[in-house]
Amino acid sequence: MEENLIIDISESNKGKEQIIINKKYKFNFSYKRKDNSKVYKCTEYKKLNKCKSFIILNDKKEILKYNSSHNHPENEYDVSLSIMKHKIKDGIEKSSIPFGIKIKPLYNKISKEMGLICPEYNSIKSQISRNLNKKLPSNVTTFAEIPSESEYYKTKRGENFMIFKNSNLIIFQSPFQAKLFREYNDDIFVDGTFFITPKFSYQVFITRTYAKELDSFYTTSFAILKNKEQETYKMLFEKLKKNANTCNNNIRIEPKNLHCDFERAISKAAKTIFPNTNIKYCIWHYKKSLEIKKNKLCYNELFQIYHL
Repeated sequence: MEENLIIDISESNKGKEQIIINKKYKFNFSYKRKDNSKVYKCTEYKKLNKCKSFIILNDKKEILKYNSSHNHPENEYDVSLSIMKHKIKDGIEKSSIPFGIKIKPLYNKISKEMGLICPEYNSIKSQISRNLNKKLPSNVTTFAEIPSESEYYKTKRGENFMIFKNSNLIIFQSPFQAKLFREYNDDIFVDGTFFITPKFSYQVFITRTYAKELDSFYTTSFAILKNKEQETYKMLFEKLKKNANTCNNNIRIEPKNLHCDFERAISKAAKTIFPNTNIKYCIWHYKKSLEIKKNKLCYNELFQIYHL
């Protein structure tokens, strides 16, 4: 048997284990013997060459027997392609946060380790995307499909940041955000946005606070709302207040000012949960409301004139 054989582990396109010898030949798993050793046959076995080369490994991936009678040329590029795909797939599967994986830097790192013979990035880009999509959770199409528990509701420290979910509302707030919400609540700023809203919901609602010592604004929570009803906003503020008090019952969460747009459901809900807070409306939204009102009045006046 040949000495100094280098074994690499990969897998076939069908996901079965594949053995690579000396970065030149590929062997697909064939069957397991009674002694638990595994037999792998050359990938050219079922092709035109009908190569009869095979290799037998024990459960520790040690070589028991190797028939190296290949009747075809080496294919280092094809082998390197398989190794690269497997290493990138392995890197994706081992990542706890697949959303944050930067594929190109991962490719550069692996290609540097592999040496000169390495497939170009564009030749495996589509395969990488497929592997990454398999790792990611399936797309949510309805509000009811949003999971109550998920590994993606964890921070890098393993802290849960999904604090509440019902049929109309899901709230995200990390422990650090709860701390900011609790300690810097003189002025709370709230607003809804629609540009990043999932198709199955109405809006993404964000709360922010201003830390005077740092002279900076910080996001203290974000939530996905299915509607803009007062009861939904009320539940949102109630859960944020409760979550902040859970961490420290000695601090009273009572904002001096709550800044929002001209949406009565928001201000009424806020006054219910924070009765002593002062509602301050956004000047931009105020001007927008005046403009809409002006246009409506002008339209009605012109309509009456031209239809006398």
